[in-house]
Parts: sequence; structure tokens; C-alpha cells
Amino acid sequence: MLAELAAFLTCPICGKDLRLSDHALRCETRHSFDVARQGYVNLLAGHAPPGNADTQDMVQARAAFLAAGHYRPLADKVARHAAKLMQRGLVIDVGAGTGYYLHALLEQIPHAVGLALDISKFALRRAARAHGRAAAVVWDVWRPLPVKSASAALVLDVFAPRNGAEFRRVLRPDGALLVVTPGMDHLAELVAALGLLTVDEHKEARLEETLSPSFHLAEREELRFPMALTQAEAMALAGMGPSGHHLTQEALAQAIDKRPEPLTVTASFVISVFRPRA
Repeated sequence: MLAELAAFLTCPICGKDLRLSDHALRCETRHSFDVARQGYVNLLAGHAPPGNADTQDMVQARAAFLAAGHYRPLADKVARHAAKLMQRGLVIDVGAGTGYYLHALLEQIPHAVGLALDISKFALRRAARAHGRAAAVVWDVWRPLPVKSASAALVLDVFAPRNGAEFRRVLRPDGALLVVTPGMDHLAELVAALGLLTVDEHKEARLEETLSPSFHLAEREELRFPMALTQAEAMALAGMGPSGHHLTQEALAQAIDKRPEPLTVTASFVISVFRPRA
């Protein structure tokens, strides 16, 4: 699939078109980016990734938690929203992680193809195998995206940074931006018990304000459900988010160890659809 999706990509050095040749993406000016044996391509070659890239431990925690199906209601909801917004074309999953949500979306939309972007090579090792109609590229969302203008039908952003100007550039005029953010009471029980990072009460207003130069809000929906977790799953959940950069496995284990199973934890999300401004 990387060969087909290369048609949407541009060289991050010179901006020329890329094509797959001899296990590398190459442009006409001979810039070359090797395909890793796990199937992803690092277009940040020569640039150190930001320090907040998910570590191997964080990715393993996320993969284990998602495999248990606890966030399946969110994945299904995202896929249904996406199916209303597009029928075919390119989906760019920004901050795709392991490709969990992209997989659900592509299963729902059989004529779509997906490009997973993330700064973590550990996450993209999994995302590259997430679906037969997807490809994975290491990239920093705060840089200009290595994607042709007006080429995407949908940009998907689940708990990821948002580069509004670049999202608008790569979207078709009839495209959409689908954003998932945590609700106010997301993981409230773990936040209280473990001292995890809290959700800003003005997050949605700030999100809309940040994106307003390029997008207008078209739709918003809240999704909330309880989860029954084992101690190990609670540790994985705490370790796979932003707090995973600040808490050690030992600290998490000590905080959770004496709590009876199952642990009831609230999952709370806000799903927003934005349309490009003319």
C-alpha cells in the first residue's frame, strides 16, 4: 500500500513528488528515505524526533489496553462519524499511534485508504501493519506535512496535536477534520487516585478558538461509558497517555496495588467535526 499512498506524499526536503523504488521513497532530486523492515518510513531523517514521542513502554501499554477492547465504543463511534463524512479517498490519521482508530475507520469505509502519521517509531511499527489499506510515516505534526495540498478527504486527530493551518491545506474543500478530545470527567477515578494530568475545563472552547482561522465547528457529540479494569489494565491506561511521560511503572504499581478489582473507571470523550473555511 505504501506504493499507492506515495502518490499523496511530497519530499520533506525539496517538496517534489515521492515514489517507491527499491525499498525506499525517492524524489526526482534523489532524496531518499528507506522503508524500515517493519514497513514504516521515517521522513524526519536527519532530524531528531521531539522529546515527547511515545516510548516503547508507552506503546506496549497502549497496545495491550486497546487489544482488550475497552475503547472499542470510541473506535466504533469514530468510524461511524467518518463514514458519514466521506465515502472514498485519503484519510490522514495524525498522531495515529498504533493505528487502532484508523483500522476501525478503514473497516467501515471500504473505498478509503489511510496514512498514519506519528513521531514515535515504536508506535508506527504497529501502525504499518494495522490495515492492508494503510501506510505509516514518521513525522512531526508541527512541521509542514509531507502531503500534497487538497489531497485528503478526512483528517483524523484522536488525542493528538492540532496544526490547523496544515490540516486545512491538505484537506479537499469538501473534506472534514474529525477531532477527539477527553471529556471533563475522563478517567476521573484514576486522576484522583494517581494524580494524573487533569483535563482543562476550557479545552473545547480553546480547541475551537485555535482552529477558527482555518475551520468552523459543524458538529459535536459527547461519548461516555464505564469500564471495568484489572489492576494491570488500569496501569496500562495510566501509562499510555501524557502522564506516562511523568510516572514510572513502580509508582503506578504502588498506587494501584491495594485497590480491589475490578476498578470502575469512567471513559469520557468529545467528538468534534470541523469543516474547512472557504
